[in-house]
Amino acid sequence: MAVANQKGGVGKTTTTVNLGAALAELGYRVLVIDLDPQANASTGLGLNPRNLDVAMYDVILNEVSLEDCIEPTAVKNLFVAPSSLDLAGAEIELVPAFNRERRLQSAINEVQADYDYVLIDCPPSLGLLTINGLTAATELLVPIQCEYYALEGLGQLLRNVDLVKKNLNPDLELKTIVLVMYDARTKLAAQVAKEVRDHFGAAVCRQVIPRSVRLSEAPSYGQPITTFDSSSRGALAYRELAREVAGESTR
Repeated sequence: MAVANQKGGVGKTTTTVNLGAALAELGYRVLVIDLDPQANASTGLGLNPRNLDVAMYDVILNEVSLEDCIEPTAVKNLFVAPSSLDLAGAEIELVPAFNRERRLQSAINEVQADYDYVLIDCPPSLGLLTINGLTAATELLVPIQCEYYALEGLGQLLRNVDLVKKNLNPDLELKTIVLVMYDARTKLAAQVAKEVRDHFGAAVCRQVIPRSVRLSEAPSYGQPITTFDSSSRGALAYRELAREVAGESTR
């Protein structure tokens, strides 16, 4: 499942890390692949990208086995293939590379049988790293923040998804849209949610993710919200989202 939206700051990494942790809590084996050079998913799961011998750069550019890159996290059943700052150069280095759009797909194929869910945290751009993510995935998950410019840029993302479907990965489907940073006190959040639901129908998850200070604090402690503040609104929301994504929803 690729988690993508080329707008920055829309909760891609927050959703990848916390959905992954909540799915792991349900007993699924989950691998988070950090494809973003900023390495926020890696640090948010307690890793220091500067202390790693092998990271996703080596997997994508040097064809190191993905298995050699994967690290366990403090959460049972949750594993991470970390990013590093080197990945920033990968966009350019990949340009002349053979089979450049399918590097990640080939790497995942080797370990896929070991995991129930593979979540790919894509960078906030539509470059070759994101295209690798979209080519490797069977599903696309798009977090949309409940704010004024929420739908801006989404059209471009969907056009690119169509291009990837046509040319590289016919299996890719936009299956899941998650409304994040939802502030129930504002009319705007309700309007944006309605607009997104009207437009995308059943792809939009029933569970929304509230705007929450605890959610934004958790990464600085290297923990997902489910362990950082297990009873917080954010933790409960991501648990319910995980059940919905896994088809175990109680509602």
